Amino acid sequence: MRLIHPLSKLLFAVVLLIGIGNTAYGKSQPKKREFRGAWIQCVNGQFQGIGTQEMQRTLRYQLDELQKDGVNAIIFQVRAECDALYPSRYEPWSKFLTGRQGTPPSPYWDPLQWMIDECHRRGMELHAWINPYRAKTKTTSQLAANHIAVTHPDRIFSYDGLYILNPALPENRDYICRVVDDIVSRYDVDGIHIDDYFYPYPAAGQTIPDQRDFQHDSRGFTDIRDWRRDNVDLFVKQLGESVHQRKPWVKFGVSPFGIYRNQKSDPRNGSRTSGLQNYDDLYADVLKWVNNGWVDYCVPQLYWEIGNRAADYQELIGWWNRKAANRPLYIGEDVLRTVKYADPQNPASHQLPAKHRLHRQAANVQGTVLWYAKAAVDNPGNYGTLLRTDYWRYPSLQPLMPFIDGDAPSKPKKVKAKHERDGCYLTWKAPKGKGWQNEAHRYVVYRFLPGEPLDTDDPSKIVGMPYDNRLRLDYKDGRTKYIYVVTALDRMSNESTGKKKKVKL
Repeated sequence: MRLIHPLSKLLFAVVLLIGIGNTAYGKSQPKKREFRGAWIQCVNGQFQGIGTQEMQRTLRYQLDELQKDGVNAIIFQVRAECDALYPSRYEPWSKFLTGRQGTPPSPYWDPLQWMIDECHRRGMELHAWINPYRAKTKTTSQLAANHIAVTHPDRIFSYDGLYILNPALPENRDYICRVVDDIVSRYDVDGIHIDDYFYPYPAAGQTIPDQRDFQHDSRGFTDIRDWRRDNVDLFVKQLGESVHQRKPWVKFGVSPFGIYRNQKSDPRNGSRTSGLQNYDDLYADVLKWVNNGWVDYCVPQLYWEIGNRAADYQELIGWWNRKAANRPLYIGEDVLRTVKYADPQNPASHQLPAKHRLHRQAANVQGTVLWYAKAAVDNPGNYGTLLRTDYWRYPSLQPLMPFIDGDAPSKPKKVKAKHERDGCYLTWKAPKGKGWQNEAHRYVVYRFLPGEPLDTDDPSKIVGMPYDNRLRLDYKDGRTKYIYVVTALDRMSNESTGKKKKVKL
């Protein structure tokens, strides 16, 4: 059961009254389309060695609470250090699952397939999250015999206790793409997600050992920094093309570090910040990827607070809103830091209401991803309670991606109310469709009272978004009249017109 911390009751009352787009009750108006994600990571060791049953119990609880909070997408880490939280023909089982790299889980299970099933059962998307270049974390001391650092040590370099797949080598690009293609081929994932680890984060006294590679194959570049950026560009472009060649509907997203460049480095394209930079320090030209359409969505990690002197949240969300609008833009939020700091304009409140307001003011921001899932589930500062009772209190469809597919499917057929042994169900037939672009993938069910406008733009009327062709209804005494409207969604969440049915419950 979710607890409301006693010391937070006053704060909870305050923040409910300062929601965005105030109604008479101070609540915001949730969007019908919004990416509401949460990262579930393995690299923090939360699952390491706890066993199959306990890990499943933990994940079920997290998913149940996140569903109540309004989350509609899970980004699940399945490859932290050239390993796997699924049976892989290329890489060993992860130590972050079993405690020892290369050791399969016992009792045996497939965490990725299990998570896909559990997420889809709850109406959530599942995006498989991989760390592309990291081959060993600092805490790993034993590698399996089939780990790439053992089988191909010449393709790895060491940096500050890490092993990194050398981004300069075409065979490493091909290798990562094969690993991802294996995932996309075998699993019904909704997305492939890479994070902020490209070239390693700078460490004092450390040098990236790639001078010889640059001299051997500079590809016409005279500056090694431009060459490194091109290495990453080539990989990102190739990976996106590989994903879409296998399954065009699988979304390819990236969650980069939150600063592209500081204004001091780039007066025209930089933000008014003074922190580490994607472009200069990680050799990640994120704006090029977005503006060239090499990624399908971008989630900059804006983990700072409003008023941070080096990296002000308000400055950065405005910067990304202006500069990265060519693809759907979602904002990565640090749950704990958000509730740790007071709103500069309202010291009685933490910063969630103010950050939510900035989201609504940024026309190109289409969603949020929570760092991290367990933090939201733990409900510090009633963060999750505010999501489920205010900001995300109604269901939400995924943002549209017309650059992949913009055509809606046909509407469902033969909507009926059926009484069965275990209850009353609304059922329907799938519309006909040719190819993945026109086939119904899931459905949206709306409920209206007689006399209400049948407004399917109103998310408060959504009562279900099942993948199946049926939805259980709450039957009372058979006297209350409702009008149900059922629409079809394709793989890209394009929505059909509705088919209505009058029902007495």
